[in-house]
Amino acid sequence: MFHDIPAPIRDRMIYLENLDKQHRRKNTPSHIRLRQVPRETGKFLALLATMAPDGEYLEIGTSGGYSTLWLSLACRRLGRKLTTFEILSEKADIARDTLRLAKIEDCVELIQGDARKYLDDYKKIAFCFLDAEKDVYAECYEKIVPNMVVDGILVADNVISHKEILEKMVDSVLHDNRVDAVVIPIGSGELVCVKR
Repeated sequence: MFHDIPAPIRDRMIYLENLDKQHRRKNTPSHIRLRQVPRETGKFLALLATMAPDGEYLEIGTSGGYSTLWLSLACRRLGRKLTTFEILSEKADIARDTLRLAKIEDCVELIQGDARKYLDDYKKIAFCFLDAEKDVYAECYEKIVPNMVVDGILVADNVISHKEILEKMVDSVLHDNRVDAVVIPIGSGELVCVKR
């Protein structure tokens, strides 16, 4: 999977990595800045996604589509489709270009809008990557977990880098008997939950 990344996907990854670096150097406003996961987190997500059971694959918070590219590798390998949500039009525009240029429109559907309005429609969630505004994490979690299949995987980003904001939510998840959960110190910190 990582040794034979198709050239259109690899090229778009490099483009987004460079764009993200530029945004960070220039202190670009947060509603425009990509705020994407680092490469090692992308690989980690792709590996986890290949281990998820059959069902629906979701991503909440597309940004420019960088993590989407990594997840698309797993979806292609398994013959599954990813639905990704982005609320901001500026970022959704970049993500649309990502899907087109990386040639992954066959396995990824982008929905521009607030994921919370759509989550009740997904009843067999096998994998979900949550990387949106931190104030919606708890609400999204409570919409996702009841609709996850057994052994389904939910990953929430930034739980170490935004510990002061997410500590209460993370503590609640670690004590939630519906899932087995652990915080992995990779990238900005990933909360990994497996549905029991």
